[in-house]
Amino acid sequence: MRFATFLALSVGIAYSSISAAMATNEGDAAKAAQSWLALIDSGKYEKSWDAAAKLFQKSITRQNWAKQVGAVRTPLGKVLSRKLKSATYTKTLPGAPDGDYVVVQYETSFEKKADAVETITPSKESDDKWKVSGYFIK
Repeated sequence: MRFATFLALSVGIAYSSISAAMATNEGDAAKAAQSWLALIDSGKYEKSWDAAAKLFQKSITRQNWAKQVGAVRTPLGKVLSRKLKSATYTKTLPGAPDGDYVVVQYETSFEKKADAVETITPSKESDDKWKVSGYFIK
């Protein structure tokens, strides 16, 4: 009986520690996503590339990123509201190397598109900082 109680407590403590670590990852990654989105919202597309993860920077040049994101975001107009929908930690993503990722989704309303979902994927860099490695608007 004592062993079963000890085992249950140990598992509970381990699960709580893992849950707390995941919550910290998700919270830290969501903060990184918000800071990065502030650059996009203000039209600082080249600076958003500078602030992005190395994985992101290897996938597209600074100039091409600025051109492509500008072509998508400018027609939508200003952000009217943005509400966190979810933040999910994962070790794997399709087409990306294994690592630490958080898929962050926001319900966003723009001047010219009332209902959009922005998906931002921060990844943890080798310096333990979260930086955006992906961005998509649906």
